[in-house]
Amino acid sequence: MKINEIFYSIQGEGRWTGFPNTFIRVTGCNLRCNFCDTKYAYFDGKEMSIKEIVEDISKYPCKKVCITGGEPLLQKQITELIDSLIKEKYYTCVETNGSISLKDIVNKKKLMISMDIKCPSSNMHEKMNFDNISLLEEKDQLKFVIDNREDYKYAKKIIEDYKPICPIYFQPVWGTNPKIIVDWIEKDGLDVKLSLQLHKIIWGDERGK
Repeated sequence: MKINEIFYSIQGEGRWTGFPNTFIRVTGCNLRCNFCDTKYAYFDGKEMSIKEIVEDISKYPCKKVCITGGEPLLQKQITELIDSLIKEKYYTCVETNGSISLKDIVNKKKLMISMDIKCPSSNMHEKMNFDNISLLEEKDQLKFVIDNREDYKYAKKIIEDYKPICPIYFQPVWGTNPKIIVDWIEKDGLDVKLSLQLHKIIWGDERGK
């Protein structure tokens, strides 16, 4: 597999916010979102075997592992990596951009799928695979990155149409005033959680944090 970086930090988003995680960032992405903050992972990286990856993360005192990107589901060995991590008793999360089918990674007990649905401001919303929403379980999570009112209304409509059973997170594009989104959520009484990217609040855009 081509790996961009492996590092140990605090999870800043979703259900594991605040918990130490070991992050495995894979190289390569099929989308080009306007607000992408990991463009350095589009191409840069080095080839590592599954064994090398598992050995590398074993040096960290942490049993939560987040596979991120880039887009992990582009990797041919992603299922093998997930299975190897689970075998080693790691609680594993895969962060995916919502454009590729989840069918090869669902129904794994110690795997949490964290899936995005891209909103219009990303310019990638037409690339989404909405069939994935029905594959998400209660232990998974769904995230919408929101920049403006159009994004918010788009996310609200997706929730109404597809009725996901997992927790839903609304995450402001970094630099967007979260109070505006809170006001909209409160007015509509949406059963969603606000995600504020804790790692960026602590370290800003510092890489590997």
